[in-house]
Amino acid sequence: MNLSQLRRLPVLCTLFSLSMAIAQQPAPATPPIAGIWLGTLTAGPQTLRLQLRVRPTLNGAFECFLDSVDQKSFNIPCDGPRIKGTSVHFDVPKVEGAWAGRLSADGNILTGVWTQGTDFPLIFKKQTTAIEAPKPVAVKFDPAKPPVPVAEIQSVLDADLAEALKSGVLAPDTNAGITIGVVQHGVQRIFSYGTAKPDSVFEIGSVSKTFTALLLAQMAEQQKVRLDEPVRDLLPPGTVAKPASGKEIALVDLSDQHSGLPRLPSNLKPANPTNPYADYDANLLNAFLAKQGVALPADAPFTYSNLGVGLLGYALSLRAGVPYPQLLQDQITGPLGLHDTTVILTPSMQDRFIPGHTAAHAVAPAWDFDALAGCGGIRSTAADMLTYLQAQLHPNQIPAAALDSPAGKTLIAAIGLTHVIHAEAGPGNHIALNWFHNDGTGSFWHNGATGGYTAYVAFNPEQDFALVVLSNTSLDANTFTDRLGQHIAQRLEGHAAFSLAPEERQRLSPPK
Repeated sequence: MNLSQLRRLPVLCTLFSLSMAIAQQPAPATPPIAGIWLGTLTAGPQTLRLQLRVRPTLNGAFECFLDSVDQKSFNIPCDGPRIKGTSVHFDVPKVEGAWAGRLSADGNILTGVWTQGTDFPLIFKKQTTAIEAPKPVAVKFDPAKPPVPVAEIQSVLDADLAEALKSGVLAPDTNAGITIGVVQHGVQRIFSYGTAKPDSVFEIGSVSKTFTALLLAQMAEQQKVRLDEPVRDLLPPGTVAKPASGKEIALVDLSDQHSGLPRLPSNLKPANPTNPYADYDANLLNAFLAKQGVALPADAPFTYSNLGVGLLGYALSLRAGVPYPQLLQDQITGPLGLHDTTVILTPSMQDRFIPGHTAAHAVAPAWDFDALAGCGGIRSTAADMLTYLQAQLHPNQIPAAALDSPAGKTLIAAIGLTHVIHAEAGPGNHIALNWFHNDGTGSFWHNGATGGYTAYVAFNPEQDFALVVLSNTSLDANTFTDRLGQHIAQRLEGHAAFSLAPEERQRLSPPK
């Protein structure tokens, strides 16, 4: 050994001793929050399994994902979790949700509250294995037929729905009912399946938004409002401050879903979660706006907002000086003779109001609306909806009697105004005034859902047809009502049609 090697020996010994000490140290414990967690969110009769997956990273932080198992939506990124003692909090920006609570002493239970517009108790329990995302299933189609004339559409659907009626979503033990209305070149048919009747009354959910858009267009044509008018100008004085700089939310921004407002107000905390909008009144809405403000974000993207269109209906009713249900009657349903289209059921409608059901086929209570009625509060029948859609197809053919009233005189121009495209709204779609436009087919469409009902409507001016599907079963991961509506359109057009077989259920449209 030379002198140089001798000098290095203490250093080498020290490094060897240090490495041995490190090797003998126990491995860092896995943080107790890491792992797989499963909880069930309950909102009245509806339940939704949520899975939380948390992994520690090399820098001491966490990687976190939320899975909405029953909606088949996986890998939604989380911010956090943030931990302080036993307190845990994480945000899910993509769905505007958050969870806050505490970790149990044994590290196996997270007890807290999920907040997404309103608060819901949500307990997560640690799992040994994760529920995996389902493998993609190829969309299957029923073979194309020659274009089906409307007079034959029921017999074709009888065959196409045979399996669903026997063992699928329309099977006898589901209590499900569907009423369908179709009009083509002025010829119409209305028929029903399951527990529904042709004149049954349904909640139409967010299809109500198209009526609120027509109210906006009507009042614009009557020079009572301007499309570019700030919504703040229609609210009670002092409700919300003018933004210090930049643009502010205008009426058109609320209707074309580019307002930047969240899907639901943060102070929506229903006394009865099974009837979530019933007690959300003008005072709560004004209080939310005072805190939220009405500044329009720069380059606001398409963001579907029940709050935004509910606010639009509320603001228009204030400018008109009458409640939303009365404004609807004065401007649209009265002139068009829609006697079965209203927010508040008449005695005759109540007698025909089909009971709603959850996706699991449990009875679901009806939804009532107050300040936000414009986003989803309307009930209707297939016959009334066909009359409404006929007016969309051919505004110039509205009966003269409908045009004689003061409100009727502006209907032709107002309907046309609602069809003017304003902005993009997701892949393959644009949006007019609350009407989505499918760029591939040329159809205008909207769908809707409440706690016990779903609806789908579409009209195609170029091919001169319109359709409505009304169901007494709420939204599930399969969106059967949407798929049936698209299937009908494909049959009318002579294309291969989305399969209605029970095993092929899957989401084909944006969420409501």
